[in-house]
Amino acid sequence: MTTANRFLSAVLHTARNDLRPFDGRLAMAWRVAAQCALAAFVFMTYGIPLAAIGCYLILFLMKPDSAENTLMAIGLTVLVALVVLMLLYLVRWTIDDTMWRLVVIAVGSFAFLYLGAASQLGEIGSVLALVVGFAMTLLGDVPFGEAATRALLYAWLMTVAPMGIIVVFNLFLGRSAVRLLKSELVQRLETVGRVLEQATAADALQALLHEGNEVLKKRAGNIKLLHLVSTAQTRYLNVAIDESYRLMLAVATLAGRMPERQRAEMAAQCRLAARAVTEGCPPDMPSENTATYGTGPAEAARQALDTLLGRCALPAEQSGKASFFFKDALTNPNYVRFALKTTAAAIISYLIYAAIDWQGIHTAMITCYVAALGTTAETVHKLTLRIIGCLIGAAMGVASILFLIPHMTGIGSLMALVFAGILVAGWVSAGSERIAYAGIQIGLAFLLTVLQGFGPDIDMSAASDRVVGILLGNLVMYLVFTRVWPLGIASTVNNKISDALEGLTQILAASPARPATMDEVSSVVVTLHQAREALGLSLFEPRYLRQDDETISRLKDLIVRADALCPVVAFKPAGPSSATASVLNEVDQMKQLLSKSQG
Repeated sequence: MTTANRFLSAVLHTARNDLRPFDGRLAMAWRVAAQCALAAFVFMTYGIPLAAIGCYLILFLMKPDSAENTLMAIGLTVLVALVVLMLLYLVRWTIDDTMWRLVVIAVGSFAFLYLGAASQLGEIGSVLALVVGFAMTLLGDVPFGEAATRALLYAWLMTVAPMGIIVVFNLFLGRSAVRLLKSELVQRLETVGRVLEQATAADALQALLHEGNEVLKKRAGNIKLLHLVSTAQTRYLNVAIDESYRLMLAVATLAGRMPERQRAEMAAQCRLAARAVTEGCPPDMPSENTATYGTGPAEAARQALDTLLGRCALPAEQSGKASFFFKDALTNPNYVRFALKTTAAAIISYLIYAAIDWQGIHTAMITCYVAALGTTAETVHKLTLRIIGCLIGAAMGVASILFLIPHMTGIGSLMALVFAGILVAGWVSAGSERIAYAGIQIGLAFLLTVLQGFGPDIDMSAASDRVVGILLGNLVMYLVFTRVWPLGIASTVNNKISDALEGLTQILAASPARPATMDEVSSVVVTLHQAREALGLSLFEPRYLRQDDETISRLKDLIVRADALCPVVAFKPAGPSSATASVLNEVDQMKQLLSKSQG
């Protein structure tokens, strides 16, 4: 099969799998759509400009549970307020000087993009960079200082209004973080039960293992922070995350080696444990900590079920909070390069539409911030999804202008249109990261097309301008990210494998009396899965960056070998042993092979 055919086959296969329904997908989509419709109502009613961007922020930032959405919205509101105050102070020096405006855009954009890439700030950094960059470009269109101040306040309101809608909506109609966490834990236990009884859900069990504990631990932390349940239930749910992962890993390791009677008994206990999780905390839990883990997966599975069923006291909570900055924040040049390239793309887009005096395509600059990319393979992959999403969203918007908007007479009908369009975009964006970018772009193109003024508008020129701007932004991003410091996917894969091997070494080198924590093990499993997924994107790389088949095969083999060591390390015997030394030697050998591959 030719490279082109494999490329097309990979895209179609990804789209087909990732568009399938799953539990919670529709709930996520309709909530996003409803909030965007409410945002359209608020923006239209009170005459707040840039309604499309305000609605888009909801689509861009929404998460499955209400607790995370509320905390994120409040935090972003505070951060944007501080940024706007800073910009108000800078207006006096920049309003009449284009060069100083560019300096502020460059410095502010780089700083927030770097923070987003190198810390837990994440995608919020891109939003703050967008606020700084786009707000400063508006100063060139205002004639005096008072108007500039008003423009900045509108930029602040553009962000605060949708964040307020997120807080209020999630307070009443958001998906409960507690119920969501319980359902995810129940799904783990039910999947283990099906594997034990029927051996038909092995792939589903592996998928849950690859998701790791990080998202669930973050959700449990938000529940604790907001005091949504009692302290006892919070502690039980937090421990249940670790014990359910231990159980999944043990059962995946045992596979079909357990006797049928033992499998049936354990499956029945999984159902009881699922009921205990739903109730939140088993009754009559012992007060003394009697949790001891065996030296094999069978004993570990038994102990995990005993803990979940309340037959023994909960183990001590694992300490260790992730720092705000990543450990390589100051040493990894890719964070700096990412921020520089995205800032350069945004400024280039701004200079293009300013030079030709075509303000209608200002969406080019916006696209650069919301479509920031990583490696070259990810660039081509996501560019494909984004262009497809842009064309779909634009087609939906143009069709609405031609056939629906001429019959609309009020804001209510426009809200219904926004709800329907974002429902489609929300469905796609709620999928995996492989296809979510297409949903984001569908929503952006659709919103920018249909939300042009303060009511239904049939102006086709504005719609076409905004679509041209989106495509221009994507083109600039592609050229910058594939020509300036192009980053091959092999670099990411090597780093992921190296991190995983280092994680295995740290677990093995820990105190022999201390069993491996599930946070440590799940981190290694997730990192290896990310390496495997990243390696699959090598088909999207240009030939000059793509590794040869032998190197790719060697990297795949290293991932498989490291993955096979995870259960061995997780259920290592207490005390020094020859098995531990043997595993350490194997890890060292893999490190040497990886070094040769990098060389």
